[in-house]
Amino acid sequence: MPIDVIVPEASRKVYESWHFAPAVRHGDLVFVSGVIGSGDSPEEEFRNAWASLGDVLKEAGVGYEDIIDSTLYVVDLQKNAAAMAKAKDEFIKEPYPASMWIGITELVIPGARAEIKVTARIPS
Repeated sequence: MPIDVIVPEASRKVYESWHFAPAVRHGDLVFVSGVIGSGDSPEEEFRNAWASLGDVLKEAGVGYEDIIDSTLYVVDLQKNAAAMAKAKDEFIKEPYPASMWIGITELVIPGARAEIKVTARIPS
């Protein structure tokens, strides 16, 4: 079974220049690549990242409620954890997915404070 690459139009340039898919659908799972937001404050940046993640999920035919696992890479985790939790709670509701938060020193985009990677299921 071949993979199905998911590329929302807003992500086309990233797909072509960075050579990775925003998401890949295989069987009944959707694997979403790391998503980075933008904003002047951590709250704004994290909220934008979760919103951008939603665009990729929608293009794949799933939603936040279909996320089964999340990995959050957060620069200066202790400083930014509360802002990330607040932003996440605007989008992720019960039943909550499995999750791992990892503190890191930097991301590929200079100044970015977090990257969100998820796996979602395709409801039957």
